Amino acid sequence: MATTSAPKTPAAETPAADSSPSFLIRHQFIIYRLFSLAGLIPIGAYVCVHLLTNASIVNGVSTFQDQVNRIHSLGVVLPLVEWTFIFIPILFHAAVGWLIISGALPNTGAYPYASNIRYTMQRATGIIAFVFILFHVVQMHHWFGGPLKEIGGAQFDPEHAASSVAAAIRPFWITVVYTVGMLAAVYHFANGLWSQGITWGLWTSPAAQQRASWISGIVGVGLAVIGMSAIIGMHRVDIEQATEVENVMLEQKAAVESLEAPAAAETVDQPENAEQNAEQPADQPQQEAPPDVPKSPPE
Repeated sequence: MATTSAPKTPAAETPAADSSPSFLIRHQFIIYRLFSLAGLIPIGAYVCVHLLTNASIVNGVSTFQDQVNRIHSLGVVLPLVEWTFIFIPILFHAAVGWLIISGALPNTGAYPYASNIRYTMQRATGIIAFVFILFHVVQMHHWFGGPLKEIGGAQFDPEHAASSVAAAIRPFWITVVYTVGMLAAVYHFANGLWSQGITWGLWTSPAAQQRASWISGIVGVGLAVIGMSAIIGMHRVDIEQATEVENVMLEQKAAVESLEAPAAAETVDQPENAEQNAEQPADQPQQEAPPDVPKSPPE
């Protein structure tokens, strides 16, 4: 008995997957260049300045306080400078770095560097440095109030810079965190100089990469020494003595400002007096000069 097969139903057509590249892939070139540039300027420059400023504590409490006063003399402009040249570039650099690690952006696998231990260390130190920066800002400024104060540390006071920083890093576990975080940031920056040259095509030959590797190593060791000098120097600060020095400097600063205030007020009053004189009516009679009195002839 013949059987007839059931008619075949046409297979449902699946829509073709969207093969168009994502925004990140389409703009990969410019994103990588901005990512690399932000790591050098302003982030890298800020790391160098920040470490040098903190290391000035080895010259004494007054030297460190002078450096902090110079920075905070910007006044209300300081938060704008910090967000424009520090926080926003760091957030951008970290965001692109996370995209690279997560695979949303292809990494530089075309270079032999991508498969060695330095590339792995670059990723690891980037994560450590970013977490440390968040901890550093939150701990020094007590953004969450009591919890950080209870587990150790003190809030940074720009008018008592050395004593407050010394108290903030005095607990042993915080010193360990700062040491690891600082060294991670230094390695990430120094090794990033080497990889940045590859990104920008500055050194592509093995010989050029070897020379750049030596330069990066020297920069890294130098910054690590400066950073450790800052940490050790802060631990050697006598907090009570430093507070006394800072109080004296604060009194001297207040005395200078009190002397400058009247002079500034007089400078403001002078243009006002000139404007008032200029506003006097022009039809007022002007005093005539007295006539010359003839001199009597000598006898």
